Amino acid sequence: MTIMIPAWVDGTLTPVEKLEAHVKGLRHKAVSVFVLRGDEVLMQQRAMGKYHTPGLWANTCCTHPEWDEDPLTCAIRRLNEEIGVTGLTPTHRHHLEYRADVGGGLTEHEVVDVFVAHAPDDLTVNADPDEVMAVSWVAFDDLRAQVDSTPDKFTPWLQIYLRDHGEVIFQGLGATAR
Repeated sequence: MTIMIPAWVDGTLTPVEKLEAHVKGLRHKAVSVFVLRGDEVLMQQRAMGKYHTPGLWANTCCTHPEWDEDPLTCAIRRLNEEIGVTGLTPTHRHHLEYRADVGGGLTEHEVVDVFVAHAPDDLTVNADPDEVMAVSWVAFDDLRAQVDSTPDKFTPWLQIYLRDHGEVIFQGLGATAR
């Protein structure tokens, strides 16, 4: 199945095939979501069948919006599709841009709307095994320490989010975000 995503080509937002955007390193739209439960972050380990960064740990979910799809609608859709979570109300937390080598000759050059959703203690997660091989709730300070000590276990974008945008995304969560 060909997936078209919004990317800038010669300064114009254009539908581009997702793999082509990553091969050419085109600047494109993205959405990332962090689900929080108290001071914990719901993390996912990407499935081994993913075409880039398989097996690495990432934020709760992330994706590219469909053409003309509102970022909030995309965040809610992807929470359900990727990790099987419904009923949360994500709030927009940050808008950022980054560029990162994700291996295999692929580059993520994303303009990202970042959302945060707060989960109840009894949240049920039913991840799609084609997308996610494992999930884990991790205390925010422990996550920061793990990313610092073993960065090769985490996606490049998660490292960038924590290093460069943690204070805005997490707004004081944990000792290291203050």
